[in-house]
Amino acid sequence: MKTLVIGATTNKERYAYKAIHSLIDKSHQVVAIGSKPGMALDVTIETEKKPFKGVDTVTLYINPQVQESYYEYIVSLQPRRVIFNPGTENPEFYAILEQNHIQYETACTLVLLATNQY
Repeated sequence: MKTLVIGATTNKERYAYKAIHSLIDKSHQVVAIGSKPGMALDVTIETEKKPFKGVDTVTLYINPQVQESYYEYIVSLQPRRVIFNPGTENPEFYAILEQNHIQYETACTLVLLATNQY
């Protein structure tokens, strides 16, 4: 299963970094987009919206004010679902995802992974 982490960072204290670590520990393939290039473990953080193939899940670590620039991109990837981590909730984006038959949930990716609900 491939997960796209949007809002990825090299800062080990940030939840996005911790999510990458947990996803890798659970044997998920991870691709990442962040505001700055770098490496989070063995994952290259891209700064451009690349057309990653086979993305099952997108997990968001960017606030709603920034998300609009990602609407079209995420829909174009046709993931099965989008996870809105705490603080990223966005009813406008929920409606767009529903129109495109993409599931979404508001949950903490780290909790989902820790409780085997991912």
